[in-house]
Amino acid sequence: MTNIKENINLATQVLETAGIAEPRREAKSLLAFSLKKNQTFLLAHDDCLLTKDEQILFENLLNRRSLREPFQHITENQEFYGLDFFVSKDVLIPRPETELIVESSLQNLAENSTFCEVGVGSGCISISILHNLLSANAIGLDISEKALKIAKINAETHRVSNRLTLKSSNVFSSLKLEKFDAIVSNPPYIASETISTLQPEVQHFEPLNALTDGGNGLSIIETLITESPKHLKPNGFLLIEIGFDQAEIVRSFAKESKLWSQIDFLPDLQRHLRVVFLRM
Repeated sequence: MTNIKENINLATQVLETAGIAEPRREAKSLLAFSLKKNQTFLLAHDDCLLTKDEQILFENLLNRRSLREPFQHITENQEFYGLDFFVSKDVLIPRPETELIVESSLQNLAENSTFCEVGVGSGCISISILHNLLSANAIGLDISEKALKIAKINAETHRVSNRLTLKSSNVFSSLKLEKFDAIVSNPPYIASETISTLQPEVQHFEPLNALTDGGNGLSIIETLITESPKHLKPNGFLLIEIGFDQAEIVRSFAKESKLWSQIDFLPDLQRHLRVVFLRM
């Protein structure tokens, strides 16, 4: 039997060999999760011995992470905009840069607004907006039935399921005459030819159809820009997360459509133009 300190040291070596960027931090997080303790406990009780069952569980989790399975899939959880979301291999793991869509939506949506999310995934965008805008209502669209089930779980967890309607849809295919104050989306924008260059956690464990459109990564973005006006109220707006190098071509799509009076881009923490804001 080994103690907490010994397990952290051993796990750090294993994860470092596996190519994990911050092996000691992840070793601590994995052990804290497996023991159902916080890291303060680990620090204060580093000589505490693990039971046989705890050791087996930790070694199993460590093996999964060393094979580059995302930490979020192991814990089935990812924090986003101050809320915890259930995630699995069937949805994209929420990223910090996507919070820009939530922030901008909250700044621009009025009380009693309605909005639509295309590619709802885990539901993190719509649920975060609804959680902070208590009079809003939304429709979440996704082509993946498995993703819709996860979004439903998260909507129920955060008590917004009565204000979030979930529909199976290929972009806008399931909509009829509905019009919204806003449309938001984090579409698959990665070019298929670059998937093999991504981290193993992404290319081998996250859903391919949430990462790429199977082509240059621009087809769904272009569809959103050209078709969203049919589903927006006057003065309505569209928010789309885009690739770090796609701003200029996205700007050209918006200008060519001649449907938008405002074209702005929001930078992420690395100063990449990460989200496009378009207003009717």
